[in-house]
Amino acid sequence: MIAKTSHPPPYYAVIFTSIRSNKNNNNTDDKNDSNHASSSSSSSSTTTTYSDTATRMMELAQEQPGFLGVESCREEIGITVSYWKDEESIQSWKANLEHLKAQQQGKDGWYESYRVRVAKVERDYEFEAPAT
Repeated sequence: MIAKTSHPPPYYAVIFTSIRSNKNNNNTDDKNDSNHASSSSSSSSTTTTYSDTATRMMELAQEQPGFLGVESCREEIGITVSYWKDEESIQSWKANLEHLKAQQQGKDGWYESYRVRVAKVERDYEFEAPAT
């Protein structure tokens, strides 16, 4: 689904591109691979799946001030683009303690590699075919 950002430009996009690791058997759990900081908690007695963490991070991001929307897809490479009102909102999300924990867990075994890019959106326009 294409995100409908209600905030007029300029606003910001955080583009997270990732390749999942094959180190952990739980990595095959892709039913809801929708957020970049998602991972399992292999060190706890209750293992959280990648998809559970992805779902939680999506819920948490949507509660953050300045969050505008998200678009995500995955094949061999996963791409998640989240939209934010301003850079302060992005920094606040990046520093969220639960998000920080998920980021570390991702580095510890869920991702082979990833890259994060932050871009300023200057223009925003769309096309939608008429209903038939």
